[in-house]
Amino acid sequence: MAAKNGSIKLVAGNSNPALAQEIANWLHLPLTKATVRRFADMEIFVEIQENVRGSDAFIIQSTSYPANDHLMELLIITDALRRSSARRITAVIPYFGYARQDRKVGSRAPISAKLVANMITQAGIDRVMTLDLHAGQIQGFFDIPTDNLFASPVMVRDIKERFDLSNVMVVSPDVGGVVRARGLAKRINTPLAIIDKRRERAGESEVMNVIGDCAGFTCILIDDIVDSGGTLVNAADALIANGAKEVYAYISHGVLSGGAAARIASSKLKELVITDSILPTDAVNKAANIRTLSIAPLIAEAISRTAAEESVSSLFD
Repeated sequence: MAAKNGSIKLVAGNSNPALAQEIANWLHLPLTKATVRRFADMEIFVEIQENVRGSDAFIIQSTSYPANDHLMELLIITDALRRSSARRITAVIPYFGYARQDRKVGSRAPISAKLVANMITQAGIDRVMTLDLHAGQIQGFFDIPTDNLFASPVMVRDIKERFDLSNVMVVSPDVGGVVRARGLAKRINTPLAIIDKRRERAGESEVMNVIGDCAGFTCILIDDIVDSGGTLVNAADALIANGAKEVYAYISHGVLSGGAAARIASSKLKELVITDSILPTDAVNKAANIRTLSIAPLIAEAISRTAAEESVSSLFD
């Protein structure tokens, strides 16, 4: 395949090389030869080792842990491509770090998601492609075209293959995720329940009520990010206490920091399903009840359509 104007170049940072290679395989393209390494003092050095002049370049780089290192890699790769005369540079950021800092949470607090958007734009990126932003309005932080892809088609396909939908209930783990959960429930034609919780401090949650009758149902929790896992574990406990038959969770981004994988493994969750937007850790890979879905075909198709200047939104019609 080729771009409408110029060749396609796929450049991978170090955040998720497995996903980058899988995307390249789906597109039947090689990854562009490049060096992304550290000096002794941990400064990042990038060298593009083949001609990219006039090309349509796509940088595949999640800003996951360590977020600051991977963000700097993205910015420096961008500068290298811009100075190498790439025609257009698209940042493909499957997991957009700092997205949870999308508003002021108190006096004299930053809006870090906006700062990161400014940095990416000023580095010379022409377009951003990401997956399941924590808040859709973050697209407005960018003054360049931004495509927010959705993992829901991948999840819907998996759910339809594995469950008897007549006995499934979709559950939002909090009030803020109702729109996302309602969208999934509508796609698979199932009822919806909501977990009403009160968060006392960041990283901790206390489940208060289950809004909806989940007795006898197989419940599927749906959310964009799982970090500590506390919300999912508490939600599963509440659903089981209210008569749910089994509890599963489908989450776009498996941050799973600290002891989250062990917490999930010892919980009442039958299974946690995440995408590979973030490179799974050894602890995640070893957890018996955590499974990964590939988003490489979805991102590959979006890259193909962007290069050919075709509609991306029609992927989700």
